[in-house]
Amino acid sequence: MSTHTRSPAAASGPAAASRPAPLWGPLLTGADTARFRLWAPSSPALALEIAGEGPVAMQPGPDGWFSLDTKAAPGTRYRFVLPDGTAVPDPAARAQSGGVHGWSVLRAPFAPDAGWPGRPWEETVLWEAHAGVFGGFEGLAAELPRLKALGITALEIMPVNAFSGSRNWGYDGVLPFAPAEAYGPPEALHALVGAAHREGLMVFLDVVYNHFGPDGNFLNAYAPEFFDTSEDTPWGGAVAVSRPEVAAFFTENAVMWLGEYGMDGLRFDAVHAIGNPAFLDRMAADIRAALPGRRIHLVLENEDNDAPRLEAGFDAQWNDDFHNTLHVLLTGETEGYYADFAEAPARRLARCLAEGFVWQGETTPRGRVRGRASGHLRPTAFVNFLQNHDQTGNRAMGDRLLTLAEPAALRAATVALALMPAIPMLFMGEEQGAVTPFQFFTDFHDDLAEAVREGRRREFAHFPAFANPEARARIPDPNAPETFLRSRPVPGPDAAAWEALWRALLDLRARQIVPRLAGASALGAEAIGPRAVSAAWRMGDGARLDLLLSLDPAGAPDAICPPGPVLFTEGDPLGGAGCTVWLGAS
Repeated sequence: MSTHTRSPAAASGPAAASRPAPLWGPLLTGADTARFRLWAPSSPALALEIAGEGPVAMQPGPDGWFSLDTKAAPGTRYRFVLPDGTAVPDPAARAQSGGVHGWSVLRAPFAPDAGWPGRPWEETVLWEAHAGVFGGFEGLAAELPRLKALGITALEIMPVNAFSGSRNWGYDGVLPFAPAEAYGPPEALHALVGAAHREGLMVFLDVVYNHFGPDGNFLNAYAPEFFDTSEDTPWGGAVAVSRPEVAAFFTENAVMWLGEYGMDGLRFDAVHAIGNPAFLDRMAADIRAALPGRRIHLVLENEDNDAPRLEAGFDAQWNDDFHNTLHVLLTGETEGYYADFAEAPARRLARCLAEGFVWQGETTPRGRVRGRASGHLRPTAFVNFLQNHDQTGNRAMGDRLLTLAEPAALRAATVALALMPAIPMLFMGEEQGAVTPFQFFTDFHDDLAEAVREGRRREFAHFPAFANPEARARIPDPNAPETFLRSRPVPGPDAAAWEALWRALLDLRARQIVPRLAGASALGAEAIGPRAVSAAWRMGDGARLDLLLSLDPAGAPDAICPPGPVLFTEGDPLGGAGCTVWLGAS
């Protein structure tokens, strides 16, 4: 967001030194001394236990806080002990030893990297990836040169916070400040960010502030006030972000990833489940105030299509409407949430290209009033994609789009994604034509494992393909190791052709589209056939960008070719499925 891009001149030094100490987590007060704190308003007493020593009573303070100053050097293992003897980890631990039920580890903060200037939002091309399927942070680091050569400018990592077991999507985390041990120590994540910066790549992290996972979350034992039971979510009571202690927990977490680790941006998962726009706006403002001089990019996932948030501190939103409409056009699927995009999908796609969101306050076919007006927003306020972890992994079998769509039509849609003004995002393996699935995986045990397994199968019971128990039994067990192993992306049989296409598109985007993005606006779009659209944008330098996309084998014979040189053509949109992009000076 151009209004939030600041000069990198003040990225470190006095501004960082004057930042107030966080409320949550331990604070090093000397070479071998630390202050431990925990908000436990429902606990009459609290003790600190350091490994190898007995529990020591902590001092109660105002507003439910307990604290203790004691001898402790970095590397010290510690935990808190409740009056009934239950030992719990620090919810703001910067590292864990022995999993989410083990010891928290005292860690010195990383020094910020003052030499990296960041990159403007307009240059962003995201590549979403899961650290675990690449073997951890070091495995992701090995991919960086390949991504740079392809034209990717930003690595987006799915959540890395500590979770139960050794494998998880990341959305069942319970200790948001501690990187999962299965991926490597905090130092490895910090090194990954540094390596990306040396390649000229930004790093984004997906963070989950709307709920905690089902195993290893002890907050209810001593701070049930952390949750608002009057507000229901799919995971139980909502996080009580109206309380200053809870709001600080998440804001401090965001500042840690961006400040200490040097992340360039965050993607906030499912903020509609938080249900508090005022908190979101305040958090965005507080994050930017805590990191003056940094190019910080903040992106939302928000099913509510709440457009005002994109004018109040956030750079962009994942545009599910774009994905869902194109998915219907590419595959013909209309079940589940695709039902809201089944009628006149080309017309809905045209609205998406011209105005951002398809649903802007209307009642959807499934009976939900969704969205707010978005046509006034700049095109770069939307992150568009053809695949992501949700839309792939939340399918029963984790099917990739290339196994569902006709390749020629998918290549045409790929051209549109890469060359339109909205920010494009790829999902790991997409750039190599992967056909291997990405499935939902966890590492739970006993009753919880059974509950997750059966819950996953019940979730698809209303789909005709899984209406009977025998069909549902084919849905992969999330806890089976092979479900995780199958989810590793493998280059497809046409990997070289897909990589060549992406390399050409992203090179063209960097040369011809990105320099013109600031100040760009949509001129309009229209459906020109059942599966074809045309759209145009006025770019920031006055040039006109036109796009003609047909996903119909019969083509789009009513299309009028605009003036100006052709930037790129894939297939033949007039005579069959294809896409052509023009850039004119009109």
